[in-house]
Amino acid sequence: MTTPVRPALTRDRVLDGALALADEVGMERFTIRRLAERLDTRPMSIYHHVPSKDEIVDGMVDRVFDQIELPPQDLEWQEAIRLRCLSARDVLGHHPWAPPLMESRASPGPAMLRHHDAMLAALRRGGLSWELTAHGYAMLDSFVYGFALEEANLPGGGGPEMVEHADGLLGEGLAGYPTLAAFTTDWVLRPGYSFGASFEFGLDLIVDGLARAAAR
Repeated sequence: MTTPVRPALTRDRVLDGALALADEVGMERFTIRRLAERLDTRPMSIYHHVPSKDEIVDGMVDRVFDQIELPPQDLEWQEAIRLRCLSARDVLGHHPWAPPLMESRASPGPAMLRHHDAMLAALRRGGLSWELTAHGYAMLDSFVYGFALEEANLPGGGGPEMVEHADGLLGEGLAGYPTLAAFTTDWVLRPGYSFGASFEFGLDLIVDGLARAAAR
């Protein structure tokens, strides 16, 4: 009987495994020991390829940035920014642990730096001053990361399970909160409601606002 050959441990394999583990258990339960078990190796073998847990997290975050579409250079800047933000929301939805870490790394990787450079270039292409570029980028990322974080923590991610949850609050649960009860009945419980629909609405408000500010 042939013994299965274990794939060689490499930096890429460590980071791919770390990304998959974080997607599965979240960062609160992410440990090097768990990662070693997943990779069928020992913790010290992991550190031979990536020297510290911080460097592993840096690599994980850089992989997330690499999955986000850069703002296309051949599109008008507003549409390019919009497509990038839609891509970011989609990617972060697959990595719900990532939003709090996206801008916290002390050692940014090449994908992160490439991403920031492309976003700044897209905003400048719209004629935004450096001041307005700084405000715009801060608002866009705060909105994207915040929305993704909130969406990930809503019941059912803001989909049908959230509607069921809202339905369950009616009656005594919302007694004494008439406006909230009306909002739940007249909007949240309407067919087709989705919390996620507010993302594009909010994104358009920010991008349109930046365009008006640049025109002034």
